[in-house]
Amino acid sequence: MDHDDLDLRPTPDTSDDAAALPPGAPLWPKILAAGLIVVVLITGYLVFRDRRTPPPASETAAESSEAAAPTVALGGEAEAIALPPLDETDEIVRTLVAQLSAHPTLAAWLVTDNLIRAFTAVVSNIANDESPASHVPALRPRGRFLVEERGNRLYIDPRSYDRYAGLTAAATSIDPAGAARVYTILKPRIEEAYRDLGYQDESFDRALERAVTRLLGTPLPNGPHEVQEVGADAYQFVDPTLEALQPAQKHLIRFGPDNARVVQASLRKIAAAIGMARDSLR
Repeated sequence: MDHDDLDLRPTPDTSDDAAALPPGAPLWPKILAAGLIVVVLITGYLVFRDRRTPPPASETAAESSEAAAPTVALGGEAEAIALPPLDETDEIVRTLVAQLSAHPTLAAWLVTDNLIRAFTAVVSNIANDESPASHVPALRPRGRFLVEERGNRLYIDPRSYDRYAGLTAAATSIDPAGAARVYTILKPRIEEAYRDLGYQDESFDRALERAVTRLLGTPLPNGPHEVQEVGADAYQFVDPTLEALQPAQKHLIRFGPDNARVVQASLRKIAAAIGMARDSLR
């Protein structure tokens, strides 16, 4: 089937939304499928985990148990189409994703190049607790990050949350079922891009699951959030619990609690449509 003939627009639903889970808080993405937009949203800020530190024995045991568990392929049955080589896939990605949403924020990302490679790198970064900022410059929020002074302390100015309104709206504009079909169609090239990053022994599905879990596991306190300046226009959280979070999680908090919870709710629906276990989407 030619990709121009594919129709990924949402179909009317005559039943209750079985895939919808109650809103709870953060995959944007906001990019492509389960992370298309929500993952892409995470353009931020930069604390890398030191992998040289041995994990606790309990964590090692949990990972071993997880590795022993049977794995399930994400996605579903997709229309059979001939995919071009990886480095020639931008056109088909634009065609397919444009059917999921016409939101201008998503459109701004689609005019960039190497879309599958960027999506794969963003998900990989979030899954491995690294900042994906360099891969999605087109989706950086406009305007300056604002703080307000109260006495001799600095807090995030609530007006800063308005910078993320477009990204939040883009996240909610994506049809979950269509996103799942796009992911399944493009999965062979996504897996190829993931192998090119050096991951030879793991499916991209597993990285996507970890990235989604990271974002959905982000705590979203209502604030106000006290910050301190650590450089020119650079701030960090004063609360050590928040500052200890991973880069993508800290940036999601900067969306503001209302925006972030909307993003998380959309991510849950997309991830459920792709086939992630409900227990991991709480």
